[in-house]
Amino acid sequence: MEEKLKQKPINIVKIVLFGPESTGKTTLSKHLARYYNTVWAPEFAREYLQKKWNNERKTCEAKDLLPIAIGQMKLENKLAKKADKVLICDTDLLETKVYSQEFYGGFVDENLDEAAKTNKYDLYLLTYIDTPWEEDDLRDRPEQRLEMFNAFEKALKEHNCKYILLKGDKETRLKKATQAIDNIIAVKENLHSFSKNINN
Repeated sequence: MEEKLKQKPINIVKIVLFGPESTGKTTLSKHLARYYNTVWAPEFAREYLQKKWNNERKTCEAKDLLPIAIGQMKLENKLAKKADKVLICDTDLLETKVYSQEFYGGFVDENLDEAAKTNKYDLYLLTYIDTPWEEDDLRDRPEQRLEMFNAFEKALKEHNCKYILLKGDKETRLKKATQAIDNIIAVKENLHSFSKNINN
């Protein structure tokens, strides 16, 4: 079980879009992937839960969280091999953990909890709730957006994750995100050059 939730080691920059529903994460994921000419890992939960809704007219239950987490990591590991320098992740297991805690009375599967702590990313882009709420079959709790945002930010702080807050329109968010990602890429490339020089 633990193996299915682990990141495969790969030397690329990994960026996570993080935050409540309907805050522009998928839109920004696509824009960033286009900007860096790379791939993005979509949110596995949406496909999984849409099928469940279509087939059973049921929304997410606690028992769905582990299959969702496993599906997400399988997708991320597969797409990481196709990424060019940067992989954009529309979500990660820490996001799944936050939903688990908030929606199911603090419950988190121990395997999910461990993987959320162990898997590492270079930067989290925390999306604020200043975007219009868009209704669909899966989204709920529009009246609790600030509460959910606070839960996501709290999780980033508790797990010592490096993050920046994104507010404003699409262009503003994209500009702030790319500046931060460019800095990370530059640092990694400099370290790589330095280690090559040392070893030669």
